[in-house]
Amino acid sequence: MDHPENSEEYAGLQVNSGVSQPSIINPYLNRNRFRRRELSAAEMVEGIVKGDVTILSQAVTLVESVNPAHQQKAQEVINKCLPCSGNSIRVGISGVPGAGKSTSIDEFGIHVLREKGGRLAVLAIDPSSERSKGSILGDKTRMEKLSVHPDSFIRPSPTAGSLGGVARKTRETIILCEAAGFDKIFVETVGVGQSETACHSMVDFFLLIQLAGTGDELQGIKRGIMEISDGIVINKCDGENVDKCQMAATNFRNALHFFPMPESGWLPKVLCYSGFYGIGIKEIWDMIYQYIDFVKANGYFEYRRNEQSKYWMYESINEHLRLNFYNNPLIQQQLQQAEQSVLEGRQTSFIAAQGLLDEYFRSLSIPGNHNY
Repeated sequence: MDHPENSEEYAGLQVNSGVSQPSIINPYLNRNRFRRRELSAAEMVEGIVKGDVTILSQAVTLVESVNPAHQQKAQEVINKCLPCSGNSIRVGISGVPGAGKSTSIDEFGIHVLREKGGRLAVLAIDPSSERSKGSILGDKTRMEKLSVHPDSFIRPSPTAGSLGGVARKTRETIILCEAAGFDKIFVETVGVGQSETACHSMVDFFLLIQLAGTGDELQGIKRGIMEISDGIVINKCDGENVDKCQMAATNFRNALHFFPMPESGWLPKVLCYSGFYGIGIKEIWDMIYQYIDFVKANGYFEYRRNEQSKYWMYESINEHLRLNFYNNPLIQQQLQQAEQSVLEGRQTSFIAAQGLLDEYFRSLSIPGNHNY
């Protein structure tokens, strides 16, 4: 590199070019020494059943992988863990962004672990960016107490484009956590507001966290999410905000009277609490356990679990059909052409989609072509 300081104008001043910097990587580093041995499906199941959270994390990563080669192994792990699952209380927690879901989960979790014992798994779902497709996955930073508790397991997952406030593989992750001995499962949604049916279809108790000043009775009636809530709690009921929270609780109770009685026969309760100061946490857990005892007594608990299994069977069918369609070699060849014809206005979106589907079903009928 030429230095202008070395020109004749600057007599007596000379700058040397310096020495080349060595690589920051040790040339004698043996990379194979740090390479993790890949576990078999049987070893993974054995580790999960023993409660090894490291192997549980690896299994969840395997389940969430979109690599077709990983899916077969993931399904084998899930099927072997299935007999050990189902012995937990699954609580879905939703609310508008900023309602204090993560802070509340920290207080809820510490309280129940201290009072009831057992183990707690928190599945925190983080929204993925529509532009970069990435996720922050930072909800764990707000759970300062649970993140260091030996009996808790926090797993953040991206939505990856899935709707309903949860990730695509949350249902399978619940099974793995239950097989690992976690008897309490929290599913924290992204807080999308009115379309949390996917989360409701995988939990036993659906808790909606609200804030004061979000609308009157009419606004509460219009919120579709309130129809599927088993309990409504109003956060940040402290200081000068107590009266506002009590008024909001009255409005929500009035709105609930306009909804038909849920199938469970349980009339949702409305409580106030403060997640930051830990006020009113015991009352919320008393409500949850009272609900669990109520639905187990009238048989709705088992009915709901069966309905959820049926729902996720159909969801799995839809997911496999979608993946099979896009992984079909013929479709991969023609998809770009169909997209270009739509952009150029030579075909409508519906005609192009119908043409691709016709080609897909035709390829399945060709003898020897079984791409599924």
